[in-house]
Amino acid sequence: MNLFIRSLLLLLVSCTSIVHAADTGWLRNAQNSHAEVRLRSANNGADAQILLDIRLEKGWKTYWRSPGEGGVAPEIRWQTPDVNATWYWPAPARFDVSGLTTQGYKGDITLPIALAKVSNKHLAGTLTLSTCSDVCILTDFPFTLDLDQQADPDFARDYARAMGQIPAESGLTDQLDVSNVNGELQIRAQRQGGWTKPELFFDYPKGSMLAAPQITVKGDILSARVAVTDEWGEAAPDLRGKTLSLVVVDAGIAQQSSVIIGAQPLVSDSTSQTLWSVILLALLGGLILNLMPCVLPVLAIKLSGLVQQQGQSRRQTRQQFLASSAGILFSFLLLAALMTGLRLSGQALGWGIQFQSSGFLLLMVLVMFLFTASLFDLLHFRLPSGLNTRLATQGGSGLLGHFGQGAFATLLATPCSAPFLGTAVAYALTAPLPQLWLLFAALGIGMSLPWLLVAALPGLARCLPRPGRWMIHLRTLLGLLMLLATFWLVTLLIPHWGSTVATVLGGVLLLVLCGWLIQRRALQQAGVVFITLTLVGAVFLMTRIEPEEETLYWQPLTEAAINQALEQDKRVFVDVTADWCITCKVNKSRVLNQPDVRAALKADDVVLLRGDWTQPDPAIGEFLRKRDRVAIPFNQIYGPALPHGHILSPLLSREAVISTLSEAKK
Repeated sequence: MNLFIRSLLLLLVSCTSIVHAADTGWLRNAQNSHAEVRLRSANNGADAQILLDIRLEKGWKTYWRSPGEGGVAPEIRWQTPDVNATWYWPAPARFDVSGLTTQGYKGDITLPIALAKVSNKHLAGTLTLSTCSDVCILTDFPFTLDLDQQADPDFARDYARAMGQIPAESGLTDQLDVSNVNGELQIRAQRQGGWTKPELFFDYPKGSMLAAPQITVKGDILSARVAVTDEWGEAAPDLRGKTLSLVVVDAGIAQQSSVIIGAQPLVSDSTSQTLWSVILLALLGGLILNLMPCVLPVLAIKLSGLVQQQGQSRRQTRQQFLASSAGILFSFLLLAALMTGLRLSGQALGWGIQFQSSGFLLLMVLVMFLFTASLFDLLHFRLPSGLNTRLATQGGSGLLGHFGQGAFATLLATPCSAPFLGTAVAYALTAPLPQLWLLFAALGIGMSLPWLLVAALPGLARCLPRPGRWMIHLRTLLGLLMLLATFWLVTLLIPHWGSTVATVLGGVLLLVLCGWLIQRRALQQAGVVFITLTLVGAVFLMTRIEPEEETLYWQPLTEAAINQALEQDKRVFVDVTADWCITCKVNKSRVLNQPDVRAALKADDVVLLRGDWTQPDPAIGEFLRKRDRVAIPFNQIYGPALPHGHILSPLLSREAVISTLSEAKK
């Protein structure tokens, strides 16, 4: 019996050594409960094979051989001498960690490793694995393997299956070319069967960083642009003549390629065509800007100018409207100069970002208040006598005033993002500086087209009724519109200075205006101003308080929040807004506050993420830049069926929001 027991114990010990010699079992580290690894081995004569199995909890990721802008690739530090290991990498995915674009894996992944001419059958080493979610953890897993022991019966099948996931060296592209042109990589790939949903992943050339590619597909031609910088995000290194290693993926097929980087433009023809199409979009966007809700004060300025045209000659009318058009164009060129300065200084770029400045808002409040006083006939802007005489002699009384009207019309219109405008501005802010100025000039010409039409046909301005008492009532109405716009600008100071200071400022302006009107014995106008502002203020306060049952619960917008929701198979509605964005307010009132849209947004599997750009926020600016957008409102919907997101039109519609949310489901 003793002999039998000893033999049984010896057999168990032997079996245990066999199991753990060729297979480490699942290794864990007390400092990282989110990942576990296993190494399995098999002897193949002079060579050997290893499978590295990695299990990650939901929401956690690890890295490819070239991690991207952040992260560390898995690595083994061998304690056994003379180990010659070749790693094989399946095609990765692209994701963001803390705002950095990275390449790697999530879930379960198996990495094959081949060992050549193994002299020592007893292997020892430490696997270092970097895993990331909202935080990143670097974990060491010590291990030992004995190649003399029997391998797992399923090892050969698992190794073949893992090697089947490794990108092939051919079979996907018929032709692949890469060039380095003007600080960016241009990639052109041809596939006879066409493209479904292609992706590109890169091994970064030494000393360089590559941004996420911008891919376009036309028929069987894939074109991509990749921004290049050095490792510090500065000027792009010259990559011509170097080798680029990349993986092309489409419809479940992956190809590993190495291409010598050339110097000939590969997408130059489409660039020229794109520039002309964007110029057309800029003209249309500038024209439509005249119809946006944020231009109510602009309309007041225009109508006031039309009222003053009565009894003037065609020549004077033409000169005045040409002066207003010049003011519009001047303002757009001024904005181009501002954007140029911000780009050269490395600051954030965006349409309407001047409304994030409290100094600019205060200046606009004062200017708008002066315009209001002028419309109530309390203040008259008079030029120096010499200049006034010269202008009158040239037949254009007050041309400088009309120039100023056009300039301020443009500045007041910038809180809005009209259709076509966002695309044109986004292209302009990333284009070479000469193209930026050209596109902003096109925006100015587009917005001034109605003014130029009146300048070409002065008779249009003479179609108003004959002068009479109606002009006084119209000026009062226009003055009220301008005053409401002034107090809207005052409310935009609340995030900067607080509600108390903004309320005091608004109260002072109201008292000054009413006192001024009373002094001029315009008691009726003073009463209308006081009653109108009191009613509007009450409505403003009531609309800022939403009933609890009507409240939509928004979470802060981050890339991590989007990725986390997608990993949980949820849908995501992204809303980037600002207090100064009137189009955002219109979208909220017309669409987001409607019962059917609210019901869709309150679904259990919908996550609401909001970014507030009222004040400067580099994270939101970067979020928009990655999506080639610089203007708000910005709305995007993600889901299991829309993992890369669908960007909605700046002017939302109930049908588009509901249908896209439905489409985002599995």
